[in-house]
Amino acid sequence: MMEIAINILIILIKILVILIIALGIGAYLTLVERKVAAHIQRRPGPMVVGWHGLLQPIADGVKLITKEDLFPRYGNRFLYNLALIMALVPAVLVFAVVPFGPTIEIGGREIKPILTDVNVGILLVFGLGSLAVYAIALAGWASNSKYALIGSMRKAGIIISYEVAITFAVMGPLMLAGTLSTFEIVQAQIDQKLWYFWIQPVAFVVYMFSLLAETGRVPFDIQEAEAELVTGFTVEYGGIKFGLFPLVEWYVEVLTLSAIAVVLFFGGWSPINIPFLGFVDPLFFLGPFAPFVWFVLKVALLLLFVLWLHWTLPRYRIDQITAIAWKVMLPLALLNLVITAVIAPLIWR
Repeated sequence: MMEIAINILIILIKILVILIIALGIGAYLTLVERKVAAHIQRRPGPMVVGWHGLLQPIADGVKLITKEDLFPRYGNRFLYNLALIMALVPAVLVFAVVPFGPTIEIGGREIKPILTDVNVGILLVFGLGSLAVYAIALAGWASNSKYALIGSMRKAGIIISYEVAITFAVMGPLMLAGTLSTFEIVQAQIDQKLWYFWIQPVAFVVYMFSLLAETGRVPFDIQEAEAELVTGFTVEYGGIKFGLFPLVEWYVEVLTLSAIAVVLFFGGWSPINIPFLGFVDPLFFLGPFAPFVWFVLKVALLLLFVLWLHWTLPRYRIDQITAIAWKVMLPLALLNLVITAVIAPLIWR
């Protein structure tokens, strides 16, 4: 009984940590983006609520919670609420298969810093991610608004287009690792002493394009299109519901896909990798904490890259976005897959 109780306690602690990471960091990414945008535009950004605006996300949350929760008169209330649940829950569940570091030993017990290391972890990631199509389609239809419906159809079309491209893109690293387990993919790069980014740059570019498109980041935020759709499929949502949709789409999903990109292409928690030289660890003085710091640093750099793009590029039209997916990204991903299938056996034989 004691053993079972300890195992349950460990799982509950992992779940709590994941919820704090997914929702807490997601909320504070709103502040990070506002600060990044402010510095790009040479202004201070939030400075009033807390030291340098550190309490601004909390103030925003309180403001949204206290706002009236309006509902469109002829909408479908059940589907209207279900859409939000289907957007939030899968985005958080993906963190269950994200490995934050190597196996650690606490009290003589080996613990993996991952909620569940299933042997089909990557399939679970993209399976849960595909549910976003249903959430967005339901949000647009249940709102009984033409603006919301058009925005949801645009977004659904983008997600379907780029889901195909990103699936073929990640198959390259999976072929090199020989496993679908996220934990084992990182371990394979450590054993092979090579980040897959160095031999899969095309797959990484396709992955990042797909990340931007699926999360509705600039230049692929045509579903918002404030000038024509008034924020798109969330136009009829108010209060905290209106706040949760962008929190999930723009921040939690970006955080999740950035973490998966680090796992697939940048060796997870491994230190800096230099081709032909192996790993270099300037953070060796941190001891057992170094792998976790490396993972956080890599994810943070990818997040900053995504936020920087938001304030740099113009918005594409919907036909341009889908054309890029089917005519550019998908052929590149397929070509990379074929080349990988030919070269991989020669590299690791």
